[in-house]
Formats: sequence, structure tokens, C-alpha cells
Amino acid sequence: MILVMGENVMGDWGVENLMMSDLLMGEGKPTVFSPQTWGFSLADLPPDACLVGGAVRDGLLGRQSDYLDLDFVVPEGAIEAARRLSQKYEAGFVILDAKRQIARVVFPEMTVDFAVQEGDSLEADLRRRDFTVNAIAYNPRSQTLIDPLHGYEDLQQRQLRTIALQNLKDDPLRLLRGYRQAAQLGFHLQAETRQGIRQLANQLNHVAAERVNSELSYLLSSRAGTPWLQEAWRDRVLSGWFPQAQAGSLDRLSSIDAAAEQLMADWPNLVSSLRQSLRPTLKTTPVMVAKLTSLMSEDLAAIDLAKAETTLARLKYARAEVRAVLAVLEAWQTATGAAELRGLSVRSQYFWFKRLDRNFPAYIVYAMAAGVDRETLTPYLNRYLTPEDAIAHPQPLLSGQDLIETLGLPRGPEIGHWLTEIAIAHAEGQIQTPAEAIAWVRRHYPKS
Repeated sequence: MILVMGENVMGDWGVENLMMSDLLMGEGKPTVFSPQTWGFSLADLPPDACLVGGAVRDGLLGRQSDYLDLDFVVPEGAIEAARRLSQKYEAGFVILDAKRQIARVVFPEMTVDFAVQEGDSLEADLRRRDFTVNAIAYNPRSQTLIDPLHGYEDLQQRQLRTIALQNLKDDPLRLLRGYRQAAQLGFHLQAETRQGIRQLANQLNHVAAERVNSELSYLLSSRAGTPWLQEAWRDRVLSGWFPQAQAGSLDRLSSIDAAAEQLMADWPNLVSSLRQSLRPTLKTTPVMVAKLTSLMSEDLAAIDLAKAETTLARLKYARAEVRAVLAVLEAWQTATGAAELRGLSVRSQYFWFKRLDRNFPAYIVYAMAAGVDRETLTPYLNRYLTPEDAIAHPQPLLSGQDLIETLGLPRGPEIGHWLTEIAIAHAEGQIQTPAEAIAWVRRHYPKS
């Protein structure tokens, strides 16, 4: 492979001949630089197609992925190139942006995007990107790396350096993406780049919420993302999206990571619950819910639930995600600390668990991170982890139809009231069987 560096792709080059092994910084087979592993022939690419972006960066770092995501730029005819490739290999075809000439080919284990280069040359296209490490191109035919902005040097220094502040201003999502990529790659933000991000911080407020949400997901989902999420807030990049958050809100994120690890170590049966997403269509886990809850306010006892809901809705979180955070907030406000938790009656615990429902794992992570002691939380954990527990997982002794047919209760809201009272009486140990439940209602229902 040849690494091409210089000031102008179209001018005189300083050319350095390097073997692939000299360029790769990680270990493993550089799949992205091996056309024979792509699933289609190199001859099927337009003659001037160059691989760009994260695939080149990750290939140089030796980062491996089970699912390839290849981005090619071509001087012209991007949509036509994608269509031809999809037809030849009977793969999926999607036009992502007709105006900007971007299309995608979807293979079972790979996506291939084609885009017309921005500007009148490959260098002009590379100069419009966010960070130098993402502005390295690879020509698979000549096996040449084209690096006019010295991104390879930044890869070696493990730093993110912006190409131009104007590039960040042109798409302010790149401000937040810098923190996400730093977390993802284990890099640092170059000092001048970091200062430029601070200057443009309020520009993120003008980005579509769905795009901000996507970048936040990674920062919230991994322990590596936590310190960078904290830095983004300190640099005021996120202050417009989380107006109620304070320094303590962000500091608690580290405690949430630690609490989750401790809970999974001490209660192995809780591991699957903490790692499982709220819904099959969502990536949000209970640990992420706990972090979102913390970002609502440093003092959850005083937060206005309506304001928290507005913050989450503005960020386009799904209804299930909003409900999860609100459930944790409500549960916390019901018992704001160890003393109140220890003092909850069976009836109060019944409604407390009912309010949390499936969101108990998120609550317990947050509570431990907030300083509630292990002795106080253990009985609640044991209840949750016991499927037959009558408080945490009540199983109905009677149905509404049983009450109507056996006791002659009228249809309506009163049925729900008595089913709840039966469940609480069961949790308190007053009744154990359906027959005892019927007898109990007869004693307490004035018209029976």
C-alpha cells in the first residue's frame, strides 16, 4: 500500500511506500482493505471510486466489525453505480438523498453507500468532513491511501482534530459527534478543536432532535461514554437539551455505571434485566434509563414531572422510554431515601412496585448510585427476583368475572377496586386461595 500525503491531491506529492503491516495500528485482518472479502468484485466499482470515512479510519486502526459499512465517493453517477451493483447481486437498493446523489446497497452482512463527491475533486470532498481521521481516502485499485490533511498522523496520536471550525458549524451535530467518537475510539479531542467546539456549543440547539438522540444513545449506553458525556455538558454542548441538569446530575452518571457493575456482580440474576432493552424495537436499557433520570435534575425529589416529560419528548424519546424515566422519578418521590423506603407498609410497597412495573432495575441502579444503602435495597431486590412474590409480582386469585358471577358485584370501576384490595390482602398474608378471597370480599363488601 502507498500512503499519499501532501497539501494538494492534484499537485506534487510526497509519496511514502509502506506495507500494510506498517500502516495498521491494531491487530487482525484488515477486511475493509481486502476487496475479496467484500462480497462483490472490484471490477463492479466505478473506476474512480474511493473508499472514505469511518471504514478507512477503522481499517487503519485494525478495528474489526462483523457487519461492514463501506462508503464510496465517485465523481459522478453514484445512484447509477449503486443500482447496477444491487441488480447484479440481487441486493437491496435505497436512494438516501436524491438531491445529493447518495444511494445504498444492502447485502446480508454489509451496506455499501455511494455518494457523488462534494466539490470538484476528491480533496475538496475530504476537506468538507468533520475530523482529519475521517478524511482519509483509499483507492482500492491502486491500493493507495490519500491523506491530504494528515489524518494518519492524528490516528497515530489518537486525537480528533477538526479540519475547519466552519465544517462543524455547517453541521453542528459534529460538535456532539466529536465526544461520541472520542469515547468510541479511545481518542482525545485536540485542544484547539475542543476550544472551537466550546465556541460553537449553542449551535447544537438547532440540530434535529432525532439526530442528537442518536449520538446520545452511544454516550449513554457505555461506560466509556460517561466521561465524554460529562465533558460535553461541561463544555455547554448539552445544556440546551438538558436544562434541569446540574453538575451533580452529571457526576452521578459515573456512580450509575459503578452501581450497575456492582449489582450484576452481587445479584447475577439481575444481569439480564439490566442489559435487556425496554422494547425489542428500542436500544435503551435500564442503566440508560437511570442515566436519563439523573439528567433530569440533581434533586429528583423537587423536579416537576411535567418538565421532565417535556425534556424527553423534545429529544424524541419513545413513549416507553419517557414512561420508564417518569416511573423512576415517581418512585423516588414516593420514598426519597433509605428511611422512607424502610418505612413503607405492605400496601405502599404494592403500589410502589406497581408504579415501577418493569422499570424496577432502572430504579435500583439509580437508588444505589444516589447513596441508598445496600441493607435498605436488599429486601426490595429479593422481592423483585422472586417471581412468586405477592407484592412485586402479584398473581390474581380471582378475575373480575368471578366477582360478578359469584358475588353479584356490578360491572364497573368497583370491580377494579376489589381486585386491587384482594391483591393487597394476599400480599399481607390475610388470604391465600380463591375461596379465601371470596370469603374475604363477602366480609368486607357491604352489599354481599
